[in-house]
Amino acid sequence: MVYCGRSRGCFLCRKRKIKCDEALPECGNCQIYGRPCPGYRLESIFRNETSKVEQLVKKTNSHPPGIYRGRGRDSTAPSLTLHHVADSTWEERAACYFFDQYTSVEEDENQAISHLSFLPSLYAVCRDNELDSPTARCLRHAVDATALIALTHDINAPSLALRAREYYGRALRGLRQALATQTQAVKDETLTTMVLLALFEDITGERNGLVSSHAAGFELLMKLRGQGQLGHAQGRDLFHIAYTHTHVEILALREKPRYDTDWIAESLNTADPVARLILVASKISQIFSAASSLQASAGTSTTTPPSFPPDAASQLSLLLLTCRQIELELTSWSQDLPDSWLPLVIYADKNTTREPLITYHHHSIAAIWAYYRAVRVISHIMTADLRRTLALATGDPNAFDEDPSISTTPATIQKHIADICRSIPFCVGDVDIMGNPTTAPSSFSSSSSEARPRARAFSAYSIIWPLWYILSCGFATPAQVEQLRACLARIGSDLGIRLALVLAENAGGQRNAPVWMAPPVRAEAQVAE
Repeated sequence: MVYCGRSRGCFLCRKRKIKCDEALPECGNCQIYGRPCPGYRLESIFRNETSKVEQLVKKTNSHPPGIYRGRGRDSTAPSLTLHHVADSTWEERAACYFFDQYTSVEEDENQAISHLSFLPSLYAVCRDNELDSPTARCLRHAVDATALIALTHDINAPSLALRAREYYGRALRGLRQALATQTQAVKDETLTTMVLLALFEDITGERNGLVSSHAAGFELLMKLRGQGQLGHAQGRDLFHIAYTHTHVEILALREKPRYDTDWIAESLNTADPVARLILVASKISQIFSAASSLQASAGTSTTTPPSFPPDAASQLSLLLLTCRQIELELTSWSQDLPDSWLPLVIYADKNTTREPLITYHHHSIAAIWAYYRAVRVISHIMTADLRRTLALATGDPNAFDEDPSISTTPATIQKHIADICRSIPFCVGDVDIMGNPTTAPSSFSSSSSEARPRARAFSAYSIIWPLWYILSCGFATPAQVEQLRACLARIGSDLGIRLALVLAENAGGQRNAPVWMAPPVRAEAQVAE
């Protein structure tokens, strides 16, 4: 009989039962996995399939109901054995899936910043060369753990989670050994392992509250690695991830920095938009630290007015001047970007009154803009709160003259929040750069396969903290709150990043946060309290 298959995938992809992009001369999966591509089969082949069909019919007739048969079918009893592929290991299949979903393509010129693009080749070196160093072993274990836990959700095979946790335990023990000596601690493999273990915990949603157990480790390794880590692409990639991980907690969760980060200003290339945004975020974190210390010295009693130290007014005025400078830097950041970084305003349907969508040339650019807008909101709230605190310290609500060119009103904050919400359809892959639906339209709240985000997992993962912050800051409208919460829940349920579900559930509890994150109120009302 003549067999004409629809897929002309390479022999290795067909052997592993994974989708092949059929690229020439090598397919993408073989490139990211570090194996030579064996080539493609012929358009048509002659093969006798009679016996195979007979066996398949017998097996189907004897298949009891209620057994898991894959996504979209009856899944009341998932079984790992039904997914077994005899000629490939689960670690190999999981690694291919993980590299496809959680690493960016190194050759992609449109991306603004990469996400672990070096990891497939680094993992291949540690695996194929059989390196036996502690850092190489813990990196291999960390990749296997994170890849298996990510695949567990995608194929609904909970049994893989047990194997993933075994690798997680080995990687954690190896990481502790590597951190014991500075020569091992400063290696890229060590920091990469920490990044992967943090990602593992975010996928499983197993943080200690909202604080990561690796935040202190990230700060320590960034300090130990020093300026040398910024001298090559792999080091910069790791630095960006570690920096974002730690400063999310400093800015959004009001955690104090554990190590001095002043060296960052001397090391970063200010011509790089990402570097400029990092520098602004570092300044904001320093203001948070100084303002928190000042507030603590004034006392936190709710029955008596705060008692500020004699020089509080001058300190607060200086912090407000710094805030004004930060706002000017943030404004110039968006004005000095290359054209390929600028957002695109798309009117998807001119016959409706809906707000236009915002799209970008790449998902990594969209993520950077999401962080930028969240930082703008943080800056506005911080400035307004410092002005209230200065009014309390001096008894004069007009103690600090606001720059008329800089607005920190709720309307200004709402604009940044609205822009993030208008970007969500592109960020999760529901629309392309022109605003056209990538598939049939579907609701954010739908649990069907039609609603599964079309963006790769790392693109959705990179925006969950900006979404959570604007959801919890108290300035979003009810409609925006519903959209943000539904988007986080969708990322958590459909992509299996459980941290998004935790954030969606926790956002309501953050609205009664300390004063540095509260919506503006009148100073005299605070005195009355």
